[in-house]
Amino acid sequence: MGICNGCFMCEKYVKVRQIKLPVECDNLTEKLKNKAALSLRIKPGDILNLEITKKSLDARDKEDVFFSYEVLLKLDFNTKIKLNPKDKNVCLFDNKKYEIPKCGDEELKKRPVICGFGPAGIFCALNLAKAGFKPIVLERGKDVDERSRDMELLFKEGILNTESNAQFGEGGAGTFSDGKLNTTVKDSFGRNRYVLDTFADFGANDEIRYVNKPHIGTDVLKNVIKNMRMEIEHLGGEIRFNSKLTGVKILDNKIKAVVINNKETLETDVLVLAIGHSARDTFEMLYNNDFPMTAKPFAVGVRVQTPQELIDINQYGEKYAKLLPAADYKLTHTCKNGHGVYSFCMCPGGYVINASSENNRTCVNGMSYSKRDSNYANSAIIVSVSPDDYSSDKENIHPLSGVRFQRMLEEKAYNLGDGKIPAQNYSDFEKNLETTEFNDKVMLKGLYKGCNIREIFPDFINESIIEAMPYFNNKINGFVSDKTIIMGPESRTSSPLRISRDEDLVTKYKGVYPCGEGCGYAGGITSAAIDGIKVSEKIIMKYKKYGA
Repeated sequence: MGICNGCFMCEKYVKVRQIKLPVECDNLTEKLKNKAALSLRIKPGDILNLEITKKSLDARDKEDVFFSYEVLLKLDFNTKIKLNPKDKNVCLFDNKKYEIPKCGDEELKKRPVICGFGPAGIFCALNLAKAGFKPIVLERGKDVDERSRDMELLFKEGILNTESNAQFGEGGAGTFSDGKLNTTVKDSFGRNRYVLDTFADFGANDEIRYVNKPHIGTDVLKNVIKNMRMEIEHLGGEIRFNSKLTGVKILDNKIKAVVINNKETLETDVLVLAIGHSARDTFEMLYNNDFPMTAKPFAVGVRVQTPQELIDINQYGEKYAKLLPAADYKLTHTCKNGHGVYSFCMCPGGYVINASSENNRTCVNGMSYSKRDSNYANSAIIVSVSPDDYSSDKENIHPLSGVRFQRMLEEKAYNLGDGKIPAQNYSDFEKNLETTEFNDKVMLKGLYKGCNIREIFPDFINESIIEAMPYFNNKINGFVSDKTIIMGPESRTSSPLRISRDEDLVTKYKGVYPCGEGCGYAGGITSAAIDGIKVSEKIIMKYKKYGA
């Protein structure tokens, strides 16, 4: 890049923000080029390549809804441009991609073992495989195809496989959700973009690279995950399904081996704990092996179902409601009792599903397919809870007390619904009445029963939801109506504990890396994947690749 009379001779990239185009727009690339060229005072032909890097919807004015684009331009070598330092919407950009770090120099005698094949485990394994470490992945559940068949049995006949369900199996809990990839994690190393690019490279829609709230959808995500697994195997990694971590062997404060299914011992120098937020038996095993852990805040509540058309009209207005994809929402309220109530894992055009993983315990989650076309929206409306709320001993809070609280709610739900998902008209919930006849279609994958969901929760949870819902109705007109249906409990929002790790991301036992959502370091697919990447980087920078 050279400088001449205040002009830049641009060999790299220029980023242009805030390019506004109507919702219905033909010849998108051409129009983006024309507007970008106009802002740079150059000819469209000077633009060698245009890449959309962000796309968001501005629906503040319901009579004038439009898309706002950010684009990355590669310009002809001889094209001169003038940049105004005060114009924040045009800037030079170093289009540097994420790179896996160089290997360290400590010998790795045994192959690294990753426990769990959800987002954290998948991305950790992929990076390690790319770096030549030949990881072994232990997944307690089944591959995604067998897992899908087990899920159908649960949905249609109520038959639960405790090792193959919405929580356990290839892809982790996020596979049977909406596949949302938006995150609040700030990362200057390009990991977030790397996650999106990787998913797209392995079969997700290219739009996830740049849309404001990217999602994949369960139907597509299942194939993406399989493609990633095959790449890990192609690079020398190994994925073992039906392989549960049931023990660890520690010697001189170092990991020496893991025990699989209570019978097989596998030696290793490195163990990554990407176990997921529902691996309660694994939490107990680690606690009994003196792994330092603490109870942490999380949230519980219900799934709220409303007609999708209602959400679309509220978010887009009548003029644009049928022109745009199914709309989402985000709602928050702080109650008089100090508890926060908020929407979580909102699934436009989705379904509520039976997300149970333990016998005689019931819970729900939300799911959408890529088209988001069920005609009904659902989201968790959940109440924040802290260890002080759910622990019986306030002075000596047990690390597993959050797990016990979740189980208590799920056992009450199982008994209340006779093994089926408790469901209720919201109007009956307000009146503290059992629902005997539903006011609208119940979009739930699984067997359900009309109940009084208030019987599941402590009073402060019920009171918080009832206080918050009118505020949410003020934000979305009609959110509380005769057609509003709730299902519950939503109890697996995040991990109820955190397994301690230091600045090198290891526990007090050398070679053990707690990772992802289950260990308390993430809160969704993308943040879990990013944490898996961070752990892989620490391992790569410390050790030589396996066999080197």
